[in-house]
Amino acid sequence: METERTPSLLLQACCAPCTTHPYRLLSERYRVTVYFYNPNIHPAAEYEKRLRELERFAGRRRFPLITGPYDAGRWFELTRGLEEEPEGGRRCPICYRMRLEETARLAAERGFDLFTTALSVSPHKNAAAINRIGREIAVESGVPFLEADFKKKEGFKISCGISREEGFYRQHYCGCRYSIRE
Repeated sequence: METERTPSLLLQACCAPCTTHPYRLLSERYRVTVYFYNPNIHPAAEYEKRLRELERFAGRRRFPLITGPYDAGRWFELTRGLEEEPEGGRRCPICYRMRLEETARLAAERGFDLFTTALSVSPHKNAAAINRIGREIAVESGVPFLEADFKKKEGFKISCGISREEGFYRQHYCGCRYSIRE
């Protein structure tokens, strides 16, 4: 008798608060490894705060956490000329793509069955755009993308509640230098 293997999933995450609800849902069906890859986060002190909180969450929940490179120069290069775009404007899909491409690359390299992102838990993130980009990258990488809109069914509210219970630092902006103004 053959036992069914639980599929492995690489979950790109920007911070502990946004990871809480997606991780809880996904860990019911997948072996989840969280990937912190966010060259968009500024300043570096903010990046470090978010990483430390995610490390704390990973330690409490005992899930694997991989930290990607902090290549802020690449993010600035990709978004050059879009500095005046509002949050949710033309700069955001470029940022989604950069992070999802790197997540898919790592998922392929390490043999994960699927990849996805926790970004869609935010009411400020366009889940349709994220999922479209994820599908495109899945074709390019050969690793399936798990489409999701984690803000549905009060997902954002649930993530806020879990974050309060856990005592997580919760930032008040997306992370990029330009979103601080808003």
